[in-house]
Amino acid sequence: MKILVCISKTPDTTAKIAFTDNNTKFNEAGVQFIINPYDEWYALVRALELKETMGADVHLVTVGGADCDPIIRKALALGGDEAFRINADSADSFYIASQIAAHTREKQYDIIFTGKETIDYNGSGIGGMVAELLDLPYVSIAAKFDLNGTVATVNREIEGGEETCEVSLPVVVSCQKGMAEARIPNMRGIMAARTKPLTVVDPVAADTLTSVVSFELPPAKAGVKLISPDNVEELVKLLHEEAKVI
Repeated sequence: MKILVCISKTPDTTAKIAFTDNNTKFNEAGVQFIINPYDEWYALVRALELKETMGADVHLVTVGGADCDPIIRKALALGGDEAFRINADSADSFYIASQIAAHTREKQYDIIFTGKETIDYNGSGIGGMVAELLDLPYVSIAAKFDLNGTVATVNREIEGGEETCEVSLPVVVSCQKGMAEARIPNMRGIMAARTKPLTVVDPVAADTLTSVVSFELPPAKAGVKLISPDNVEELVKLLHEEAKVI
């Protein structure tokens, strides 16, 4: 069995966000980058669990420059077997999905895992686009994935409840909380990752459908007014005149 996990580089959640070039580019100075948590904690770890129980080969793919290599090495340290970096720099989901689909089309993966979304752009379209480009079934926001031969049982959240799907391999699945428990690479994994193959792949020609016009930070939080619980009239007055419903 062959499993592909799509990973992406995102800023650490504690990073201070700023923009340059008239608010058209993210300022990466001093920012610590990590594997997108949904890709690492749920997609990658579930693939590794299947590797341990069923003997699967786990491959990794990302679209990005050489600055992505450290996060790829971390994914290899966690237990990935082989990695591919498509040497292109783009934030357009369709372009990224096109690169992944072109690279994997002839490799005959049984399962392609992605995270539910990325924590930088909150984009969640890659999995569905890859599935469409490869003409494969797609199950989104999966919280549980079990395999019996070539048939997968996938539990996913829906509005007001949970849905259970059965799907034959190959399949593309986006993963969210509940799929697996996060892991920390051990020293043996870190040492082994140094010699695991990381192949740089040239991008193919593909359309870019979106571009960034500008970024804008949310407004600063306003101060808090404290009202005595005995002063009900003042509280009602402020609720009518100053409170805003979000």
